[in-house]
Amino acid sequence: MEKVYTKNAPEAIGPYSQAVIAGGLVFTSGQIAIDPADGQVHATTIEEQTEQVCRNLCEVLKAAGTSIEKAVKTTCFLADMADFAAFNAVYGSYFVGKPARSCVAAKALPKNVLVEVEVIAEL
Repeated sequence: MEKVYTKNAPEAIGPYSQAVIAGGLVFTSGQIAIDPADGQVHATTIEEQTEQVCRNLCEVLKAAGTSIEKAVKTTCFLADMADFAAFNAVYGSYFVGKPARSCVAAKALPKNVLVEVEVIAEL
């Protein structure tokens, strides 16, 4: 198992890696809308937060030697399912390959963000 790290995505805020590579796959940790430049959440809307999450995921996947186009499965967490359509609009512009996906409501997410997404991708 190989750990993945890039300064172009937020530092882990706990005892975990940004991603790990195992068995020809990359498993990212969940990404929230943290700006890697200063470690803060600036985005306030579901659209803005989803954009930041997807940018963070792209950077982690790039550091692992793959890309968002090679995603095979995502797990998405929304603080409010009323945001589903707006989230989907942004998500769909990044995950054009339409990987398998689970999307669930979460009572609360770290730093009180609106969305968190994790990805499994092929190398």
